[in-house]
Amino acid sequence: MREYLLTLCVTAAVTYLLTGPVRKFAIVAGAMPEIRARDVHREPTPRLGGIAMFGGLCAGLLVAAHLSSLKPVFQSSNEPRALLSGAGLIWLLGVLDDKWGVDALVKLGGQMIAAGVMVLQGLTILWLPLPGVGTVALTPMQGTLLTVALVVITINAVNFVDGLDGLASGMVCIAAAAFFLYAYRLWYGHNVESAAPAALFAIVLMGMCLGFLPHNMHPARIFMGDSGSMLIGLVMAAGAISITGQLDPDAISLFTGSERATTQSMVPVYIPLLLPLTVIAVPAADLVLAVVRRTWNGQSPFAADRGHLHHRLLQIGHSHSRAVLIMYFWSALIAFGTVAYSVHSGSGWLLLLVVAFSAVGLVLLLMPRFTPRVPIWAQWAVPPRYRRRAPQEHTPSEPTPADEAATEMGLHGCTAVGERQRFASVRKADG
Repeated sequence: MREYLLTLCVTAAVTYLLTGPVRKFAIVAGAMPEIRARDVHREPTPRLGGIAMFGGLCAGLLVAAHLSSLKPVFQSSNEPRALLSGAGLIWLLGVLDDKWGVDALVKLGGQMIAAGVMVLQGLTILWLPLPGVGTVALTPMQGTLLTVALVVITINAVNFVDGLDGLASGMVCIAAAAFFLYAYRLWYGHNVESAAPAALFAIVLMGMCLGFLPHNMHPARIFMGDSGSMLIGLVMAAGAISITGQLDPDAISLFTGSERATTQSMVPVYIPLLLPLTVIAVPAADLVLAVVRRTWNGQSPFAADRGHLHHRLLQIGHSHSRAVLIMYFWSALIAFGTVAYSVHSGSGWLLLLVVAFSAVGLVLLLMPRFTPRVPIWAQWAVPPRYRRRAPQEHTPSEPTPADEAATEMGLHGCTAVGERQRFASVRKADG
C-alpha cells in the first residue's frame, strides 16, 4: 500500500505543479475560446489542462515501474504500455480540439482508433463471466468490438459531464477510489495478480484528478478541456477492461467454491458493460438522457445544449458549488455502494444503509435554498473562499466639500450627484 500511496502522491504533485505553467501557456497560445450560450462560466478561461494531467500520468507510471512491488506489473503485462499508447493518441486529439476545434465525427473516429491501438497491444476483453452460465469465451472480433464500445462510451460519458468547475475531475476521482478498493481487494485479498494493472491504473487516475482539482474548483482558473476529459475517461475504461475481460474467474473460484458461484457473487462489478455504468453511473445516465433528448428534438446526438443534469440543478436554484457537491454525493453513493455490495452481497443492512443515504440525498436535492455553513473550528480545512466571512460594519464616509456646501445652504443629506449639479447651476444663475 505504501508504494501505491507514493505513486498517488507523485502523480498528484506533478499534475499540480504542471497546471500553473500550462495555464500560462494556454493563455499565450490563445486556447481561451469565447463564452458559448451553453457555458456556465462568465469569463473566458484557458483550457489545455489535459497537458498537465498527461504529464502526471507519465510520471506516475514511470515511478511505479521502478518500485519493487509494482515492477512485476510492467514485466509480466503489456497493459501499461497499451494504456500509455492509447492515452497519448486521445490526449493529442484533445489538445487539437481545445486549440482549433475538431468535428464530432472526427473525435469519434479518433476515440475508436485509440481503443484499437490498446486492443492491438493486448488490452482487450477475452471472455465474459455471465451469471448462471459461467465464462463465455469471445472471438477476437467480438472482444475488439466490445472493447472499443466500452472505451467510446466511457470517454463520452466523462466528456458530457464536464460542464461545471471541478465536476468531472471530482466525480472521476471518486469513481477511481472505489475502483481501486475493489481491485486492491482482489489482488491482496484473493491473491489474484491479474488485478494488479487495474489497481495501478486506478491509483494513477486518482492522482491525476487530485492534482488538477485545486486549480479547477469554482471559480476555476483553468479547464481540463477535451484533452483532459477524454484522457481520464480512457484511463477509467482501461482499468475496467483490465479487471473484467482479462481476469480469469478460475483464479477466484478457489475462494468461492465454483466458477458459477464466483460469477454470481461478483456480478455487480464484474460484467464489462455494467462496470463503467455502475462506477460512473451519473455521467453515463447523463449521456443516455442527452442522446435521447437530442434525437427526440431532431438534433444530432453530439449537438451541445443546456439540458445536462448539472444544468438542471442550476435551473432549480442550486448554486454552482452546491450542484457539484450533489453530483459528488450521488456518484460516491452509487460507486462505493456497488463495491460494498460486491463484498457483502447478502447483507440486508447494506441495502438499508444505501436507502437511508438516498433519502438524505433527496432531501438535499429538494432544498436548493439551503446553504450549509462550515463550523468555525473546521474552517482551517477549507479554502479561504469557502470560509464564513465576518459581517463588515458600515462606516460612514467623510463628507466631501460638496456635501459641506450643500449643508450650509440647507440641503443636508443631499448627496446625489444629479441634485448637486442642479444646485450648482441654480447658484451660478443667481449670480
